[in-house]
Amino acid sequence: MSELMRPYAVPSTSIHTVEVDGVRVFYRAAGDTTAPIVLLLHGFPASSFMFRELIPRLATDYRVIAPDLPGFGFTEVPAERRYVYSFDALATTIEGFTEALHLNRYAIYVFDYGAPTGFRLAMAHPDRVTAIVSQNGNAYEEGLGDAWGPIRTYWAAPTAKNRETLRKHILTPEGTRWQYTHGVDDPDSVPPESYTLDTALLERPGNKEIQLDLFLDYASNLTLYPAFQDYFRKAKPPLLAIWGKNDPFFIPAGAEAFRKDIPNARVEFLDTGHFATETHVVEIAAVMKEFLAATGAS
Repeated sequence: MSELMRPYAVPSTSIHTVEVDGVRVFYRAAGDTTAPIVLLLHGFPASSFMFRELIPRLATDYRVIAPDLPGFGFTEVPAERRYVYSFDALATTIEGFTEALHLNRYAIYVFDYGAPTGFRLAMAHPDRVTAIVSQNGNAYEEGLGDAWGPIRTYWAAPTAKNRETLRKHILTPEGTRWQYTHGVDDPDSVPPESYTLDTALLERPGNKEIQLDLFLDYASNLTLYPAFQDYFRKAKPPLLAIWGKNDPFFIPAGAEAFRKDIPNARVEFLDTGHFATETHVVEIAAVMKEFLAATGAS
């Protein structure tokens, strides 16, 4: 075989489904099945697709697993399941997912909605979580930016009018694209398939109601912030906060705040927005691999 024909040593990503908690969970996986595990938990309004460039970069050293949360991506929730969309429910399903795959020890990468989901998982099973990488995944009041204004209004008064405001201003193609491009030096550098796929999946019948229910339930995460912080203080998991510093939702103060409870937390800022993997995946992968190796999570 000529050098030009020889395959590159890039781990391939496979796709799978598994029945868990009455839900058909879709997930992506790559890497040696005997390698240390990294669990990737995505945010709103994305799916495991957001990790398409990160997975193969990590999979040279790790077994990487990225599920789609219920209500997102290609995870299927049968109508007869009567799933109540809350962050407690998302965490319960992902807990079942880890157990179905026999994931007994793993590092977690949490982003946006993946953070309160993953932090619930870590609180329930602190012995299983070897390290935490938080990429714009918040656990502190000071980390909430001004972009939460309309959602805070909905929490205070969950009226039909306020619900409709969120539907018209956030759950739109323009709103989704804005989340991907705001704070990015060159917005046209963000691959359009990312926000285009999210938009198409948001437009599925009934999905916007799911998202509006989760907007309302996000307030439950703020109630749990003291419990998350207590877990950080007591368990002291190795933690890397790697943050798009121009994120309008989760501002840099949220990354710095981890040091209050985990003094040795590593904090890194990137000159980008909310979806940092769209513009800085090479940097994120490199820092993650260095961090995980240094902390013994590998």
